[in-house]
Amino acid sequence: MWISSITVFALIAILIVGCTGNKSKDSSAKEGGTLIVGTFSDIVSVNPIFINDTASGDIEQLVFAKLYDLDRESNLAVESWSIAAELPKVSADNLTYSIKLKKTAKWSDGNPITADDVKFTFDTIRNEDTGAPGISQYDKIESITVKDDYSLDIKLKQIYAPFQFALYSSIIPAHVLKDIPVTSLQESKFGVDPAGTVTSGPWSFSEWKQGQYITLNRNTNYWGKEKPHIDTIIYKIYADQNTEVQALIKGDIQMSEAIPLTQIAAIKGKNNLEVILEPGPQYEYIQFNFKDENFPDNYSPFKGQKTRQAIASAVNRQGMVDNVLKGSGGLMNSPFLPGSWADPGKEAVNYAYDAEKAKALLAEDGWVPGKDGILVKDGHRFSFELQYNAGNSRREQVSAIIQENLKDVGIEVTPKGIDFATWIDQNITPGKFPAILLAWSLNNPDPDGESIFSSKYFPPTGQNGGWYVNESVDELWVKGQQVVDQKERTKIYHQIGKELSIDLPYVFLYQYGLPQAYDSTKLKWNEVDRPESSMGYGYLFHAIKWWLE
Repeated sequence: MWISSITVFALIAILIVGCTGNKSKDSSAKEGGTLIVGTFSDIVSVNPIFINDTASGDIEQLVFAKLYDLDRESNLAVESWSIAAELPKVSADNLTYSIKLKKTAKWSDGNPITADDVKFTFDTIRNEDTGAPGISQYDKIESITVKDDYSLDIKLKQIYAPFQFALYSSIIPAHVLKDIPVTSLQESKFGVDPAGTVTSGPWSFSEWKQGQYITLNRNTNYWGKEKPHIDTIIYKIYADQNTEVQALIKGDIQMSEAIPLTQIAAIKGKNNLEVILEPGPQYEYIQFNFKDENFPDNYSPFKGQKTRQAIASAVNRQGMVDNVLKGSGGLMNSPFLPGSWADPGKEAVNYAYDAEKAKALLAEDGWVPGKDGILVKDGHRFSFELQYNAGNSRREQVSAIIQENLKDVGIEVTPKGIDFATWIDQNITPGKFPAILLAWSLNNPDPDGESIFSSKYFPPTGQNGGWYVNESVDELWVKGQQVVDQKERTKIYHQIGKELSIDLPYVFLYQYGLPQAYDSTKLKWNEVDRPESSMGYGYLFHAIKWWLE
């Protein structure tokens, strides 16, 4: 599933200050203590099947065990904390996946995790009435057969090449949720009320004070062979990134999950603080909404392809990379990260900053200057609200650049910062916005993006929140999923990337990494368990093995 970040790319890894202070042997790991992590985004829910944002996903992965996990190279893996006992066995026709579970895995209430839980989870996600954003990974399932308490077979309707990574999924408890109608699951206490949330990971969802903090305590019923060293993890929520950084410098927190690039120098000057800046699986974009009702005048100005191409030409993307990212990112021209096998490279259109070209394209698409200088078409002024999450200093800067760039070509933009959790819940997930500045975190190693670009997956059953329609691209996603040969699949994804770079449901801006900072005198890990920023949720990679001095 693709998660709003709200993603694996080919930048040269930059390690600032490094991790040299954390090469202690595991035998020296200390038990206990409280790790306080700073964040500027509150969660929406930790119910795995409804997560559509990274803030919620960070917490969810600490409190729920996954069926399978990923290793550092993003291969499907069985870890001591995975529910599965071995890698899935796949039939010769690539349609049936046979799965065996560990007999030791159990829920935080002491009940065993069984094949019924796995079946219940996947059946719930693939039910259209549930409204799960990740449905596209599971609606290719034809049937799930429970063979016994700890083994099951999953049969697909058709070959679905990305399916192995759909198994990189948290499981929910059937015995807790089976009697709740699927249409009521999202409004249930599960995932939002710690008392009503049975989990399975190393830590339990213990307390959530909205807008202030989230507390995770050690799961006393944890079943994995490797137990967490840290007793408690507290996520402290700050109003913005700069306040969060100051808390780190003062020692109020031991780790910051995302710091502004402008603050690296200040942190680097402190002897006890280290910063990790590596390639991350994130890319930022401007998303257009094509649904008229999401605009005050019931008119979406983004329906003309030339209009979208004009906006891409009018926005100084390279300037953002140079001045906002300080050169630590790279341009995006399609939804596939440069250097990945799906990347179309030079086949994709690279929109250079060219205001005059933008003006010409807008004129060709029927836009003419109004009395106040703002473009008008069919009686509608070209004015729209650009939403982003409040407190994100990078997006504050980028939205201001977009506002200035588009003003130069006659388009009025009003940037608006909104509380992250509220924004995800009320605007992003239901697709109720004019335009947004956001990012995808590509937590699934497979580049399949059907869920966010196909007209089959409008909200609430999918992630195409801009209501984008392109039938030829819809067909290409399906074609690419049904091809096992990697060379043939690569050709299809190159075609998808090229087509999306022309049609532009988004203006693809840039890829970037999220710098993490931590107190190296207090937070420790072995080098093999260091954060892995090239992966989705990678800054918490192997957190079960970390300890505090």
